Amino acid sequence: MTLADDDVRVHLAPRKIAPGTHLIQDVQHALGQPLSVYLNSMVIQGAEPIIVDTGSARNREAWLQDVFGLVEPQDVRWVFLTHDDSDHTGNLAQVMDACPNATLVCSWTLVERFANAYDFDLNRCRWVNDGESFDAGDRTLVAVRPPVYDSPATRGLFDTSTGVYWAADAFASPVPGGPGASPVGDVADLDPEAWWGGMVMFGLHALSPWLSMVQKKKYARCVRQVRAHGMTTIASGHSAVISGASVAQAFDMLGNLAGAEPPPCPDQAVLEMMLRAMGGE
Repeated sequence: MTLADDDVRVHLAPRKIAPGTHLIQDVQHALGQPLSVYLNSMVIQGAEPIIVDTGSARNREAWLQDVFGLVEPQDVRWVFLTHDDSDHTGNLAQVMDACPNATLVCSWTLVERFANAYDFDLNRCRWVNDGESFDAGDRTLVAVRPPVYDSPATRGLFDTSTGVYWAADAFASPVPGGPGASPVGDVADLDPEAWWGGMVMFGLHALSPWLSMVQKKKYARCVRQVRAHGMTTIASGHSAVISGASVAQAFDMLGNLAGAEPPPCPDQAVLEMMLRAMGGE
């Protein structure tokens, strides 16, 4: 019995979230709950097109069709990799092979951590650390590490021309929408308590358990520094789109994660209950 046994996949078409900026969407459904977790990545069109993260290998065929339906492989100039998790690197080799003119924007940390799984061509790499930027023809992109992350290689990406911030894993929260149904696409449509509860669950159990140990003042300063860039839209690997008034609310919630009380983490008893409900032994 696997996670996919009862999974009815629904293809989510790319979604335009800003001029020339498209969210590549996929979801993973929660076990036993009518909830979904987004597995997003992004394409930025323009003078020098950019692919931001490369999705999950499990969704490879649809992902490649979605991405290269928006931009021709030979036109891609940049591939920005936020970190080394499998749902962000799943199609990296395929993208770099298909896009001969692309430079891989990564970092020393990312190369050191991921070289056991991917053969980096250093001649095609550009190392961009937190706070550094690069020009992509008609826009400047800034690497901005989010306050919440699960890999030391993590850098988000801020497009100064559109105000869109790709937040890697930060702001993650499951959304309503089970197998066979389309998930909620905007956080403005979420119940506020469910949004907060999902962010706590994800933030403290799946991403950054060290949040319970941080000094709140230092963490708050980090949140303020990221917020000061003036993002107008936040796209995340694992969140519905955050825009408008929800941006300020999302940063407030992110700031409150330090010291938040996490819900109990599902244990073996929960696994056995799920297996019984699914007809397992």
